[in-house]
Amino acid sequence: MKKIILACALFLTFFSNAQIKVIETTPIIRLGSIGQNDIFILTEGNKYTFFYKNIENEESINSKSFYFKDLNNDYEALNKIIVDGFNSDPLVDIKLELPEDFVWLHYSKNLGQTYVQFMAKNKKNETTGVTKAFNLDQINKLFEKKLEKKENKDEMSEFK
Repeated sequence: MKKIILACALFLTFFSNAQIKVIETTPIIRLGSIGQNDIFILTEGNKYTFFYKNIENEESINSKSFYFKDLNNDYEALNKIIVDGFNSDPLVDIKLELPEDFVWLHYSKNLGQTYVQFMAKNKKNETTGVTKAFNLDQINKLFEKKLEKKENKDEMSEFK
């Protein structure tokens, strides 16, 4: 009987003092991308992070990022803001305020085609970053995966 009580006590002590605990995590999903990691989007839950190559200092391989949470369908609103900027006449820069960054959407025309660059400035340490210029087809490719998922959900709701 003493051995059984001792074994139970050791067993309970072993499990109650475990050093490793499994923590539930949210999967990180890579959405659209342009080029060889020129810019890509990762999502973790409702947080969207845009990672991009900073062309301000091409000698160093430094990646920059900015993020926001998709609280009021902000991800799709950002896509609409960017696409609408391609159609504005005259082309105007758009300034966005995110939780930790200011992001400018700088539009320009070259050889009859319109391009947009993301220019970001961190609010705290004032570091800056600039992306390559992207055309409308590339922007559509960047946002494509998430928007396709939404369209599929809309199509499925029609069948109900």
